[in-house]
This record gives sequence, structure tokens and C-alpha cells, in this order.
Amino acid sequence: MKKVVVVAFLLAAVGTGTISCKKGGKDPQTNEQKSLYSMGVIFGQRVKNLNLKEEELDFLFQGFRVGALGEKEKVKLEEVQGIMQEFIKKKMEEGSEIQKKEGEKFMEKFLKDGGQKTASGLGYKISEPGNGKQPLATDIVKVHYHGTLMDGTVFDSSKERGQPASFPLNRVIKGWTEGVQMFKEGGKMKLVVPADLGYGVQGAPPKIPGGATLVFDIELIGIENPPAAAAAPAAQTAGKEGKSKKH
Repeated sequence: MKKVVVVAFLLAAVGTGTISCKKGGKDPQTNEQKSLYSMGVIFGQRVKNLNLKEEELDFLFQGFRVGALGEKEKVKLEEVQGIMQEFIKKKMEEGSEIQKKEGEKFMEKFLKDGGQKTASGLGYKISEPGNGKQPLATDIVKVHYHGTLMDGTVFDSSKERGQPASFPLNRVIKGWTEGVQMFKEGGKMKLVVPADLGYGVQGAPPKIPGGATLVFDIELIGIENPPAAAAAPAAQTAGKEGKSKKH
């Protein structure tokens, strides 16, 4: 809902005009210009999943300018709320379908290159099976991973951060929960995760588009035990022991 609200805000004022969003323009020079430019990049990333055409962006920018300057709107917002929501939904579904089709092609190539696929549709290739314990969904695992989109764009990587990550295996995306249970400590594998086992139609903007197939290189460093319950204070323990002796 929060993501839809942000997108809806940016699309809130639509109308007609000739504001151009075509490539070009002055390069930002001052710190103020760079800050404004960066704000624009952030807003743009928020609507990236809508796959807007340049003529559609023209209307978006015109409405943004009207809202930012407090000018009179050419369209009453209350009249287009329902239409706007339907437009956003349609554009997100269209973008998701494109991503899914590309994902199917990517999976086909992965399988031809020696990968395998589970009944759920998860693609995997185990390069090192490992020789330690094999995790359960309820375990806390310690891993190193490198996550990319199909084109190689990195969206998350513990390897680049230089710090392994630990988390309960049943609190991550379905593809991870299933895949990491397939090898042992010390093992390494590649996962190809279709959208229905990842972030679905909505994706995880701005880095992961809706319907995106994700690629992970994973190393299972170890399985961690959950933290033990804190021991009762000595005074409480002594009191309980004293009562038990009396009875």
C-alpha cells in the first residue's frame, strides 16, 4: 500500500501540455543542483516499474510541476482517483508480464547450461554440496550471497559488503527457504528464483521490478542455534529452590 501511495502521489496531477522529458539538459554542477537532480532520480525510481513512455512522462512532469509550484490543476484530483489507481495497476501488471516472459527465457537457458528445476519452478545448480549439517526451514542460517537481476545488475550482496548474513530460513522469500535446504554447510549453489517464489508482481522497488526473476550465488557458512533463554536471576532461583525444599 505504501508503494502504491508513493506512486499515486507522483501521478496525482495529470493534464495536457508540452513539457519535455527527453534526454539531455544541463548537467548538475552545484551541490543544490546535484541534490535536486538526486531527488528526481529517487522519484523516477519509484515509478520505474510502470514502464512509462516519454509522452506519458511529459504529463507526469507537468503535474509534478503544478503540484510543486502550487499552480491551479487542470484536472480535479477527486475525479480521477479511481481511474488513476486502475492505471497504476494496469501498468504494473504489464511490466510484470514482460519480466515474467524474460524470466522464462532465462530459465530455459539456465537449464540448458546444466541447471535443474524443482517441482515448484525453482532453478538451482549446486557447485559444492558441502559436508556439514543440512538446514531445516526452522533453522537460522549464516550465509554469504550475491543477488542480481537477469542482466547482472546487483541488488543485494553480502559478499560486496564483506559481512555474512544470518536469518531464520523460514522468514525469507520462498525460493530461498526451499533452495538453501538442498545443500549442506560449506556448500555453494546458484539459485534462479521466478517471481512467484520471490517478490511477486509488486517486486521490491526501486531495485527489483515486479515479476522479476532473481539470481543468487549462495554459500552456506553454517547453521546457528537460536539464542538460549536468559537464565533466571540467582535470587529468583534460590527462592524457588527454597520453596521446593519446604514442600
